Amino acid sequence: MKHLFKQGTDVNAPVLLLLHGTGGTERDLLPLAERISPASSVLSVRGNVLENGMPRYFRRLAEGVFDLEDLVFRTKELYDFLDSAAEEYGFDRGNLIAIGYSNGANIAGSLLFHYKGTLRGAILHHPMVPIRGVELPDMSGMPCFIGAGSNDPLCTPQETEELERLLSAAGADVKVHWEQYGHQLTSSEVAAAEAWYNETF
Repeated sequence: MKHLFKQGTDVNAPVLLLLHGTGGTERDLLPLAERISPASSVLSVRGNVLENGMPRYFRRLAEGVFDLEDLVFRTKELYDFLDSAAEEYGFDRGNLIAIGYSNGANIAGSLLFHYKGTLRGAILHHPMVPIRGVELPDMSGMPCFIGAGSNDPLCTPQETEELERLLSAAGADVKVHWEQYGHQLTSSEVAAAEAWYNETF
């Protein structure tokens, strides 16, 4: 998978896995990583699927309708890539925190839904429920931040609340931060994620 890796100054700090939104690249979320944990190493991955020339992590059939077969396949592809990247760059595979926005938050959520212990924590900006009807792995005590919009047209408050319920029922420690700027990722939402990260890690 096309990606970039930036070695951090603190080898014990969590490694940040950056996952962009639709049409983004592996450079989009670098400023977020710099703000949230400047000492961390960063692994930023570009989605392998193109939709009208825009990179994504998995296909969708329509706005808000995921191609679930492709989602499962691409989630495993990313999971396997993380294993090989940890080997290649020599970072602790068990010390990985995802920061994802929109489509990137959805693939991060899918990693949580499918693979126990694949992430130590997650910051999900405007995620949806990635897949329904699957049994979630035990996430006891895993910290998860969700940034949501009370008026987000793509990811409704009901969707956010359902995701919170599912993650909490699996044992995750979920914090939801609400904004009123639709699907946008605002500086105030990033500030809330940064504060949560500093308290949690």
